[in-house]
Amino acid sequence: MATKIRLQRHGRKSYAFYYIVIADERAPRDGRFTEKIGTFNPNTNPATVDLKFDRALYWVKAGAQPTDTVRNILSNEGVYMMKHLQGGVAKGAFDEATCQAKFDAWKADKQNGIAKLTQKLAAEKKAAEAARLEAEKKVNEEIAKKVADKKAAEAAAKAEAEAAANAEASEEAATPAEA
Repeated sequence: MATKIRLQRHGRKSYAFYYIVIADERAPRDGRFTEKIGTFNPNTNPATVDLKFDRALYWVKAGAQPTDTVRNILSNEGVYMMKHLQGGVAKGAFDEATCQAKFDAWKADKQNGIAKLTQKLAAEKKAAEAARLEAEKKVNEEIAKKVADKKAAEAAAKAEAEAAANAEASEEAATPAEA
């Protein structure tokens, strides 16, 4: 029986969520599977992968063929790196402790890269939010200035009308007194 490591789609429409499963290659995508070895959520940034590392390594060593997407996921998680390093141990190139040390160093470097990416994305988001807020403040200041100018013009027109009415009333009061 030829086995595949593939994704099995779950989640609602336009919000996919996948199980990483071991299945017979003849089984349909969302059909029967042998074992669930993890999950993959592409909706987060960066994508979230929860993988049973030991089981994935076992199945890769056993000859299960991953799909292209799953191969990328397994490679990013270090399954293929560990398989490669364990091949070196089997050939006698180095011992198990060196293998684990090399893998831990690789994993730490990978985690640092992910942390830097996350920090960069957070900084970009914060900068974009600050720029949007500054633009909104500028627009609000312009609107406030227009409103203040309009109120000042209305107040000036009202004061002018009152002055004209007062002048007219003064003229009327002054002319009957003369007569």
